[in-house]
Amino acid sequence: MKTAEAPEETEELVEAAPPRKVRRYRVRRLSHKASMYVLLIGLCSFILLPVGWMLTAALKPDLAPIFTATPEWVPTKFWQWDNFRRVLTEKMPFLRYMINTMIVVIGNILGVLISCSIVGFAFARLRFRGSKVLFYILIVTMLIPWQALMVPQFLFFVKIGWYGTYLPLIVPSFTGTAFFIFLIRQYMRTIPKDLDDAARVDGLNTWQIFWRIILPLSTPVLTVCAVFTFLSSWNNLLGPLIYLDSGEKFTVALGLANLVSIADTPWNLTMAANLVTIIPTVVVYFFVQKQLIGGIASVGLKG
Repeated sequence: MKTAEAPEETEELVEAAPPRKVRRYRVRRLSHKASMYVLLIGLCSFILLPVGWMLTAALKPDLAPIFTATPEWVPTKFWQWDNFRRVLTEKMPFLRYMINTMIVVIGNILGVLISCSIVGFAFARLRFRGSKVLFYILIVTMLIPWQALMVPQFLFFVKIGWYGTYLPLIVPSFTGTAFFIFLIRQYMRTIPKDLDDAARVDGLNTWQIFWRIILPLSTPVLTVCAVFTFLSSWNNLLGPLIYLDSGEKFTVALGLANLVSIADTPWNLTMAANLVTIIPTVVVYFFVQKQLIGGIASVGLKG
């Protein structure tokens, strides 16, 4: 029965081969890498074409045509880099909108991580009567669309005086999200329960086991939940549209919607605003890409 050779063994065999075979092997290896890089660069260029057109449109002056029969990849006149400053401070204060959005995003991330990790730990590691029934009910709630609860929630928040504040956009995340609880529960079930028994022998209680052992080992799935929450909160339009009544509290999504809905939409400023609002999501991805990919690959391995 043949076994796969380790990379080190392969390199030794290549070095021991005649020089002509070594050169052929290295040429094939380099050509394979070069073709893969060319393919990846081509795919990336194709995917980034819309972003490139947005940048071109954002750098055009106010009266220049944006939508042309043939796309213009380079502005015909001087590039108006001042459009980004106007978007952030003058025309629409997107810098303030981004700060407002970050308040909502950070609040939602904290709420999701705190509530969902605790509930997921209870479903995954603790044994109590009715746990399966409660978990099935939790799964069923994932079938209820948010639009069905929109009116009752709005009436409730108006009744308690939260309308016009960020509280309706943040506080519900502290009550748990069914999808994230499901992900965290599935991941925590993959952690050996022998760790719990060993910790109890050492004198740790349930809360200490959760805080010192299970939670640090669940960093990948928590990263996935945090990134998904960040994206959904950053792009949320309907929630702020319903609950916010002051322009000073508007989020990025509301700012973009207002910029498009006004008469004679300044498309160059709109494209500049879109590019500015994309930057935080790209930065978050580059910081957590390893944890994100590993977390997605490992979530749901055990039923």
